[in-house]
Amino acid sequence: MKLFFLLFFAAYVGGNIYIFIRLMQLLSGMSWPLKTIVAVLFWAVAFAMVIALFARNAGLPDVVMRMLYQVGSVWMVFTLYMVLALLVFDVAKIFIPSMRFGLLYAAGITISLLVFGYWNYRHPKVEHIDIVLDKPVKEVLTIVAVSDVHLGDGTDKKALMRYVKMINEQKPDVVLIGGDLIDNSLRPVVNQNMAEVLSQLQAPQGVYMVAGNHEYISGIEAVKEYLATTPITLLQDSVVMLPSGVQIVGRDDVMNRRRASLSSLLERCDMSMPVIVIDHQPYHLQQVDDAGVDLQFSGHTHHGQVWPINLLTDHIFEQSHGYREWSRAKIYVSSGLSLWGPPFRIGTKSDMAVFRLKSNSPQSNQ
Repeated sequence: MKLFFLLFFAAYVGGNIYIFIRLMQLLSGMSWPLKTIVAVLFWAVAFAMVIALFARNAGLPDVVMRMLYQVGSVWMVFTLYMVLALLVFDVAKIFIPSMRFGLLYAAGITISLLVFGYWNYRHPKVEHIDIVLDKPVKEVLTIVAVSDVHLGDGTDKKALMRYVKMINEQKPDVVLIGGDLIDNSLRPVVNQNMAEVLSQLQAPQGVYMVAGNHEYISGIEAVKEYLATTPITLLQDSVVMLPSGVQIVGRDDVMNRRRASLSSLLERCDMSMPVIVIDHQPYHLQQVDDAGVDLQFSGHTHHGQVWPINLLTDHIFEQSHGYREWSRAKIYVSSGLSLWGPPFRIGTKSDMAVFRLKSNSPQSNQ
């Protein structure tokens, strides 16, 4: 993982150097003071996200942290598509020497793409899925499952209000949260009193959540204390049985190297009754299928958020997003209701799953 981030950072810096060189070429006729100001602003924006991540617990004013986070995250995706567009125009210039202003054309295309990506992000997809089991279910159960909301400097209280409204509109019996509810720090969540909005979640049989890697990044013990002030029940290697007879198995995140094995958790279950597993990171799915789990809900992948990173997540994970029926288990991997960092969805969709769980025995659903 460290190697991945080092490679990512090296590519990011390299891309910005490329854009900066082309920008200075465009400004070659300008004065040195102007070019110096542009250079300082350029690199301040380029490293804004890095500053925000390292200063997340430094006590800076919220408005400063939000600005750093949002500007820096936008620039990350701008860099990706700007580099791709610039490469196209620079190659085209080899064959068409008269082509000028490639930087401006590339910037126009990139900005247009980001506008679309922002609109796409603001319109999550709601997936309705009927799941029929051979096991008894006392009643048809409506389960809303979301993951990767990443509350903090990127997903603020106003956005959370939209998401809670979306969830409640489905009239769920149960709500499942597949981890990474919190982003990089609990501080903005506390300062914006987001517990007030989380307390508006309506699910008569409960709201259950597992920790994701970001709950550990932001401080798992502090997160546990904060969630205790909300209706959310955090499951860390624990099992609960709903009034409908459905069992919810909440696995702790792999960040906890001492987390319980799936087999040990299933030993606490009655396997003749429905078993739903929530596990933030969708690894070892064949083991889940072999174990006799009925439904697993995961997140973490974001499906890459933007093209072409989704091609990478498709390669890394057995199932990088969406719903799939394995030989025994049904598995849903959420792309995330919100996202981490850049507020764009390009080639992917934010999503929320609505499961209608019922038995193939008519008597069981009465």
